Amino acid sequence: MRGALPAVLLVVLLGGCGVPVDDRPRPVSAPPGSFPAATGTATTDPDGRVDETLCFVRGDGLAAVTRRVDGVSSVDTHLQHLLAGPDDGERERGLSSALPGTITVAGASTTGAVVTVDVREAGEEAGRSDEVLAFGQIVCTLTQRADVDSVGFRRDGQPLEVPRADGSLSALPLTAADYRPLLRR
Repeated sequence: MRGALPAVLLVVLLGGCGVPVDDRPRPVSAPPGSFPAATGTATTDPDGRVDETLCFVRGDGLAAVTRRVDGVSSVDTHLQHLLAGPDDGERERGLSSALPGTITVAGASTTGAVVTVDVREAGEEAGRSDEVLAFGQIVCTLTQRADVDSVGFRRDGQPLEVPRADGSLSALPLTAADYRPLLRR
């Protein structure tokens, strides 16, 4: 009997440690004070604007620029910002784009952290031969996002082999590392 008393006492004490159950839902208020900012690559200012990185062409390489935009963009919107090309100030700093006339982007889809960009063949009138820079612009821009690890390309529903900085072709999803030799500071 002596050993049963501590066991019964333990059960009684532990039974009082539970969380009480309410009969119906009740409103919950946020605690006072500020909350720490969420972690990520975007820098937010008080107006909700964030940094967005775009990669353009400078000389024979790629240069990343940062723009302030209204909130975190979707992958499609981020891609549209890249396709619009450098703004006046960026052009004055010697930036351009290899995308117009090289490849035509028809859309993008995301599966996990991989973006697949659908491209159409550029017309004969394109007159550009810097595909490596064009594909590099897309890969380096999209992989700057916290939610994108790599970028693949397809044409007519089939994986497309695209040039990497070393001149080799790859149908596998690419990362900024595949274009590192082209990145300029």
